[in-house]
Amino acid sequence: MRKDGTIVKGLSKKVAQAEASQTLALTALAKKLKAEGVDVVSLTAGEPDFPTPRHIKDAAVRAIEEDFTKYTVNTGIPELRSAIAAKLKRDNGVAVDPSQIVVSNGAKHSIFNALQAIVNRGDEVIIPAPYWVSYPEMVKLVDGVPVILKTTEKSDFKISPAQLKKAVTKRTKALILCSPSNPTGSVYTPEELKGLAAVVKASGIFVIADEIYEKVLYDGMTHFSLASIPDIAPQVITVNGVSKAYAMTGWRIGFLAAAKEIAEAADKVQSQVTSAPNSIAQKAATAAFAGSDDEVMKMTAEFKRRRDFLYAAMTSIPGITSSKPAGAFYLFPNVSAFFGKSHNGLKVRNCDDVAQFLIKEAQVVTVPGSGFGAKNNIRLSYACSMAELEKAVTRMRDAFAKLK
Repeated sequence: MRKDGTIVKGLSKKVAQAEASQTLALTALAKKLKAEGVDVVSLTAGEPDFPTPRHIKDAAVRAIEEDFTKYTVNTGIPELRSAIAAKLKRDNGVAVDPSQIVVSNGAKHSIFNALQAIVNRGDEVIIPAPYWVSYPEMVKLVDGVPVILKTTEKSDFKISPAQLKKAVTKRTKALILCSPSNPTGSVYTPEELKGLAAVVKASGIFVIADEIYEKVLYDGMTHFSLASIPDIAPQVITVNGVSKAYAMTGWRIGFLAAAKEIAEAADKVQSQVTSAPNSIAQKAATAAFAGSDDEVMKMTAEFKRRRDFLYAAMTSIPGITSSKPAGAFYLFPNVSAFFGKSHNGLKVRNCDDVAQFLIKEAQVVTVPGSGFGAKNNIRLSYACSMAELEKAVTRMRDAFAKLK
């Protein structure tokens, strides 16, 4: 009610009950502190610090010079969808027609479109934890029910076919699976995915396969796409994009590839919400998918160097344990050994307190695991420079030593 007595209707209860993205909030906090002159190190955003490869930027410049600045077809320009279809066949063994592809404003948008296309009110969507912060909230926003499957460091944070089978009910509509994983860096092997595929086939559920980190792999690991398994291909919605592999986070191009009826439903949703993504970015993405991956390989080699450093440095701190990431660019250490300790009157009770303690005592911004469904961990992104990582580790080691 206003001061003049006028009654104003309330806001959406659904939105009020949803959580804001913790990673975006803490990334914004780090930027704010830097703007205020605080010498902070941010290990928050999954944003490669490399420039977008030159041939991709050149394609964007040409698009501007050729006045390619108008609306495009809602699902993406034909040459981009053809390039994506060729990429899926070449890299993933997934055969789709370009008409089965919907290009959107980032992979996050593609996942939301997919959920809108398949989920009805009350449908359950299985999400292994630790999970990317947005998965459960997006399910809630489409009136679905997130069903969280807990994993452990012992299982390398991966679910088993037995776990999945037990979790499936008559109300289950889909499974969201991210490999390589954000936040753990875990990678499912082809054998593990084939085991899950047998449950998917028997239950008839959909799978949203988030493959945005597919090219960021280490130690000889190879990526395997669930949609390459013929028996379940019609049930799999493959989501990918250019943000992580090609250092194109701000270009905002992602896509889904799915059975034609799913793609048509996602097309319908997008047509009423955003329309097609940026025309210039689509030309750039076409160059990314159709061009050489030489720069991607160089970036991945540097990510591996950073991973090796950060993993060794963090696990050398007394009390910290961590699995070793096989992909993506995140370390997800367990910091529960510090729970119950304190410094200067500040008591650390949980991972959120650890994150706040590191901001205050080390000027290092991390993301607490609570947002990922893991209360004992924090997420450290090593998508920043080695110099920043070295500074962060020194500061965190000193800060943790203060907790008694």
